[in-house]
Amino acid sequence: MSLTPFACSVHTHATLCDGKDTLEAMAAAAYGAGVRYYGVSCHSHTPIPVDEGAVLPADMTAYRAEVLRLRAEYEGRMEILLGLEWDSCADVEPEGFDYWIGSVHYEKGTNGKYYAADWGEEHFLACQDELCGGNPLGVTELYYREMARVAERKPPILGHFDIITKHNEGGKLFDETAPRYQAAALEALHAADPAGSLLEINTGGVSRGYRTTPYPAPFLLREWKAMGGKIILTADSHSADTIVSGYGQAAELAKAAGFEKTTLLTLSGPVECPL
Repeated sequence: MSLTPFACSVHTHATLCDGKDTLEAMAAAAYGAGVRYYGVSCHSHTPIPVDEGAVLPADMTAYRAEVLRLRAEYEGRMEILLGLEWDSCADVEPEGFDYWIGSVHYEKGTNGKYYAADWGEEHFLACQDELCGGNPLGVTELYYREMARVAERKPPILGHFDIITKHNEGGKLFDETAPRYQAAALEALHAADPAGSLLEINTGGVSRGYRTTPYPAPFLLREWKAMGGKIILTADSHSADTIVSGYGQAAELAKAAGFEKTTLLTLSGPVECPL
């Protein structure tokens, strides 16, 4: 079988966490779209009350069993990988999975309050005013310090690396060209191990209408290429109609940064294919 980037989709969510469609519907859509390596990566449990119902329970026994049941159902047709999107505020460890995605969704302040990195302007401004003396770049520095902490754990996939920009289209909240901003982002990227982690080009913000370009920004992709790192294309899919959404755009972004190949995750390990 000739491999293409469209054969792999491993950043996906279902109704087991905050996805819109069932695990069965997501798998059927993946198979119908030509995916042959489909990964389920529901959100890890966190102790943040607002997350309840949108994340897995701390006991993931039923989750594992459900994914493995689906794997058996598709055996010989599509490989189904057992994954986890592990949040930096999780109270569980990402152990016993085929792979895991290391992500930051919250910044925890010295005041004990959690600020959502990707929930919108209200959360950003609250963090800015309550923790950062009114300085928006201070918010981004808090975020990237947390991202560096995740990167140091060498997750198989680094999730939506600059999701702090999710609601910043057009520089609404802060200047993404500011040296202070880019220095914080690059410092976090340099905490990652290019030999131990894949950097995802994530199209989820585009398919859900928040952005016009995937994560991460071109300057981060160029630096990752210079570091010798590898990439993987992901849709961060929360519904059956976005399993490989935006892969063409993601591939063009990767090529512009100098990449010629992407990585696919399989049950036998990672394999590379041309973009």
